[in-house]
Amino acid sequence: MNSSLQRGRARPHRCWFVPPHIVESIVRRGNDDQRDRAFRTLQNDMSFRTLRTGSSGQRLGARPFLSRNRQRLIAGLGAGAAGPPRLTIYSADHRLRVPGRLIWRQGDEEIGDRAVREARDYLDATVRFYSDVFRRDSIDNAGSPLSGTVHFARDYDNAFWNGAEMVFGDGDRELFNRFTVSVDIIGHELTHGVTDDESSLIYWGETGALNESISDVFGSLVKQYHLDQDVRDADWLVGEGLFTEEVNGVALRSMKAPGTAYDDPVLGVDPQPAHMKDYQRVFTDNGGVHINSGIPNHAFYLAAVDIGGKAWETTGLVWYLALLSPRLRPTSGFREFADSTVSIAEQRYGVTSDEAVAIRGAWTEVGVL
Repeated sequence: MNSSLQRGRARPHRCWFVPPHIVESIVRRGNDDQRDRAFRTLQNDMSFRTLRTGSSGQRLGARPFLSRNRQRLIAGLGAGAAGPPRLTIYSADHRLRVPGRLIWRQGDEEIGDRAVREARDYLDATVRFYSDVFRRDSIDNAGSPLSGTVHFARDYDNAFWNGAEMVFGDGDRELFNRFTVSVDIIGHELTHGVTDDESSLIYWGETGALNESISDVFGSLVKQYHLDQDVRDADWLVGEGLFTEEVNGVALRSMKAPGTAYDDPVLGVDPQPAHMKDYQRVFTDNGGVHINSGIPNHAFYLAAVDIGGKAWETTGLVWYLALLSPRLRPTSGFREFADSTVSIAEQRYGVTSDEAVAIRGAWTEVGVL
């Protein structure tokens, strides 16, 4: 899928699921084998970053067009999905090649490769979530097919969205399991495609942290929808199941309690803040995009739990409409997005409604409003 390029848009950024500060911590603190694998993961990530930079020509803050969805907002959703897009899975065969060898396509018989089955099932679950809940026709809302590549590189401790497809490493099986293991990982990464298509949020600083948070929010919602959970049943963890039993941690991030997802002698301590007073101004990790995303993540959690029920029905709907709103610019930060969610909730449910009060209160509690 690369419809954005076909319509003349700038090439989207690549988004890696495991933050660089975790991989760098393994390089510093791990044993020889762990350090070697982590260093190769960083090298592989850097190679793809360099490839993107050399071929993109994207200009920060550029906004080539308003998508069809954004033009027909804000009172309603999309025009309706035409059905799930065709799914295709490739294997890189542990090499640095994308997409690699065709291994399964929609309509083929069942295959014994567990990574292929998980990639297929969770790509499908993500697309069905967007179709069922928001009537969105694939990631670009134009019915484009989806593909994924499994078995990327050797002992590769990451997964990423490259602007055209999902790419999954198998993990090192010592610290990380295979990266097809969690539906919210795939939901997170494919949502970067939605964000690229709708708002072109730049991937730096507070705007980049908002971009990451949007992916965490909808990755979590994909999992909750897939498991039919309400806000009380959900674990509000991002990447649960990714760590092996050797790691002292439950997930990469916690929306319920940012900063508590892991505390491990090799991976380090979860650095996410839950309040603006603890916002971290750093140059690494594209200005802390995977760190400061904990603030809007926590705001969503607080609002969703306060409102109750199925999180995708109200809080998720408001967040989705805010993502599609013409008010959201490529350089928007937390405050602009928060203002948009409050405004949308007031328009849809009333200024003094429980929904609007909950969303305004959540942003206030994390120090954004």
